[in-house]
Amino acid sequence: MAVTYWTGENLTLRAIQPEDIVIFDSLDDEILRNMDSLHFPRSANNMREWVEEQLEKDEFRFIAVESDNNIVGMIETFDCDRKNGTFGYYLAVFEPYRGKGFAKEMILMVLRFFFLELAYQKVNTTVYSFNNPSIRLHEKLGFMKEGQLRKIIFTKGAYYDGICFGMTREEFELNHG
Repeated sequence: MAVTYWTGENLTLRAIQPEDIVIFDSLDDEILRNMDSLHFPRSANNMREWVEEQLEKDEFRFIAVESDNNIVGMIETFDCDRKNGTFGYYLAVFEPYRGKGFAKEMILMVLRFFFLELAYQKVNTTVYSFNNPSIRLHEKLGFMKEGQLRKIIFTKGAYYDGICFGMTREEFELNHG
């Protein structure tokens, strides 16, 4: 069996395809809230145009699939700044797959690629204060809490803070070498 960079122990990251609109259409409200993407319903045509538009950008968007090709979730990078060597990411894991290590594996694959292959030096991410499992995961992975943005998202009828986490390439190599 061939081993690829984008295949881990339990999942494979693959590029988003135009036919993946069904995934975005089926996302539950909790995932959309965590991604700050809860919108009015969109037509299939609008979703298809959005996916095709995303494919043209420099940032990376991956669908995570298990060995049996079930979709586990997605991870995307953004604000990729080669001059300063910084980037960020969003992550979503579908409800039946939460708490099984998939988020950790997705994050580590992307960090390994950006730090060791593209020579980025720092990752920044924001986790909403209502997402305790994600906060614990980032702390466990060795991210440093770098600040807190007060009341930056309105969802579920209330305002919530964003907790800013960061990790340098050196910290990644030390913890995950």
